[in-house]
Amino acid sequence: MAVLEAWFVSGRIIDLILAIVLLEAVGLWLWRRVSGRGLSIAEIIGLLLSGVFLILAVRAALTGAPWPLISLLLLLSFAAHLYELWRRLAEKGVFRS
Repeated sequence: MAVLEAWFVSGRIIDLILAIVLLEAVGLWLWRRVSGRGLSIAEIIGLLLSGVFLILAVRAALTGAPWPLISLLLLLSFAAHLYELWRRLAEKGVFRS
């Protein structure tokens, strides 16, 4: 149990999760390159960026970072979420008059 606790307290568990997200992004990009189908790089970034900022905020909180950094990461996550929402709605033509 001490090993798992150390992974959380040090933030290494978050590093592992971020590595998995990076592998997901690379896998999605490679799928697009190989098959010609799938998400564009902008779609991949939009899909994953808000989650990455949330994960970084958790890491900051676990490792005792100052609250302004945590709130900045949460704000960046929200901004990335709004970007992705706007991009998807624009793609659907919601903003056309």
